[in-house]
Amino acid sequence: MNATDHLKRILLTILVCGSYWSALSQPSQKPYNVVFILSDDHRYDFMGFMDKVPGLETPHMDRMAREGAHLQNAFVTTSLCSPSRASILTGQYAHTHTIVDNNAPLPEGLTFFPQYMQEKGYKTGFFGKWHMGNEGSGVQPGFDEWVSFRGQGVYYSPTFNINGKEVKQPEGSYTTDLLTDYALEWLSSLDDEQPFFVYLSHKGVHSEFQPAERHRGQYDDMPIMCPPSMYLTATDSSKRVGIETEYDDPVNLDGIPEWVRKQRYSWHGVDYMYDGQISFENFYRQYNETLLSVDESIGNVMAWLEKNGLAENTLVIYMGDNGFLFGEHGLIDKRNAYEASIRVPLLAWNPKLIKPQTQIPEMVMNVDIAPTILELTGIEKPQQMQGESFLSLLQGKPVANWRERIFYEYYWEWAFPQTPTIFSVRSDRYKYIFNQGLWDTNELYDLENDSEEMNNLIKDPNMQKIAGQLKKELWDWLDETDGMQIPLKKIYQKRIDHLYRGTY
Repeated sequence: MNATDHLKRILLTILVCGSYWSALSQPSQKPYNVVFILSDDHRYDFMGFMDKVPGLETPHMDRMAREGAHLQNAFVTTSLCSPSRASILTGQYAHTHTIVDNNAPLPEGLTFFPQYMQEKGYKTGFFGKWHMGNEGSGVQPGFDEWVSFRGQGVYYSPTFNINGKEVKQPEGSYTTDLLTDYALEWLSSLDDEQPFFVYLSHKGVHSEFQPAERHRGQYDDMPIMCPPSMYLTATDSSKRVGIETEYDDPVNLDGIPEWVRKQRYSWHGVDYMYDGQISFENFYRQYNETLLSVDESIGNVMAWLEKNGLAENTLVIYMGDNGFLFGEHGLIDKRNAYEASIRVPLLAWNPKLIKPQTQIPEMVMNVDIAPTILELTGIEKPQQMQGESFLSLLQGKPVANWRERIFYEYYWEWAFPQTPTIFSVRSDRYKYIFNQGLWDTNELYDLENDSEEMNNLIKDPNMQKIAGQLKKELWDWLDETDGMQIPLKKIYQKRIDHLYRGTY
C-alpha cells in the first residue's frame, strides 16, 4: 500500500468514526404528539378563508390553512354524529362497526385507535362529546384522562363526568371554553418527555346553537347567503324566479325526489324548521356566532403548544364530524348525501412536517384519521381498519393508487323518518345516490358542471352508462365490505313530538 492509499484509509476511518460518534451524541427523534380537535355539524365551506360567508371570521382555522394543510375534499362515510365518531375512532365504515345511529349500543370487541397508542407509551386524554353507542358519559377504553358529558350535552353550566365522577361546572360557564381549559390543564400536568394524544371533541356547533355570551349578537348584521337550490322544492313557483338562469340548461325540477320535496315542510325543512321555533335568518347567524368559540379553542391550543416549545413536535388536526345544510334543496341538518352534508372541514398543522399553504385535492374520509395518526406515531395499521393513511399527502409526497371514489351510507332512523336509507358513491366528477326502500327516483349529478346538484341526470339517455357503472361500483363496495345487510339494533326510545307534526 502506498502512502497516498494509506492516508485515504486513515481519513475514511476518521470520517466513519466521527459520523458514528456524532450520531450517538444527537438526541433520538422524539415521538410526535397529536391533538385532534373535532367539531360538530361544521360544514366544509364555513371558514373565513373559503370566502363563502361574507363577514365570517375564523382567524385560527385560517392560520392552520395558511401555515399548514387544507384537505379540500374531506368526507364522512355517514353524516350523523355517532356513526361518524365511531368511524373516526375505529377506522371502519358504519356497517362494519355497526353503530348506525345515535342510539345503537356499542358492540363487544370494538377497538379504538388510542388503545394502540397507549400500548406504545402515549398518555391519552378525551375531552368533550362522546355520544357514541349510548347516552352515558362514563370512561371509555383508550383514554387515561376522561372529561365528558351525557348525550348531546348543553352549552351552558354543564355537568361533566371527570374520570368517572359527575362534577357540576360553574353557573354560566361555557362548554367549549371549559373543554379547552381542561385539555390544556391536563397537558400541563404531563412530564416534558411524555408523548401525548389529545382528543378534544366539541359540542359546538350542534343545534340548537348557543354562542358564548361574548359572541352573542356579533353577526346581527351578517347578510344571509341562500343557496340557489333552496327554492327548487318550493310549492310557490314565484320563489323559483331566476333560478333557471343560474345554469346554461334549465333546472330539471322533475328530477327532485319526492321525499326531498316533502321534507321541506318538516323538522328538517326550511319551511317548518324545528317546528317553526326559529327563523332561518337567526338560525344562520347563531350558527356562525357559535362557531367563533370553536375557532378560539383551536387558537388557544396552538398558542399553548408554541409557548411550551411543542409546536414542531405536535400534529394538530381539525375536523368536523359531519356537514350541515343551510337551505340546499330546501333542507337543513345533514343525513342525506348532498355535498353540504357529507363534506367536512379538515385542516392539519405542524411547522416541521407540513409546508405552508399545502393544498390537498385528493379525496380523504373520516375512516382515514386513525390510520394517519397511527402511522405518524410509528404504529402499523391494524388489519380491521378500512381507511388509509394520508400522512404522505400531508408531507407533499405523491401516493400511488390513491382512491378515486368515496362511498357513503346512511340508515333510516325511527326518530327522524323524513330521510330514507341512502347509499352513494362519488368520484371527482359524478355522484350517484341510491334512495333505498322508496318508490322514488335515484339521483345522478355532474359535479363539474352542476356543483349545486340541481339537475338530476338519472333519466338522461346519454348518462345511462355512467349511472350503471357507478351503481355497480356502489353495490360491489357493499358486497366486498360485508355491507349487504342493514345492521339493525334493538333500541328503546321516548316519543318525540316532532314525529307527529308537519308532513310526517
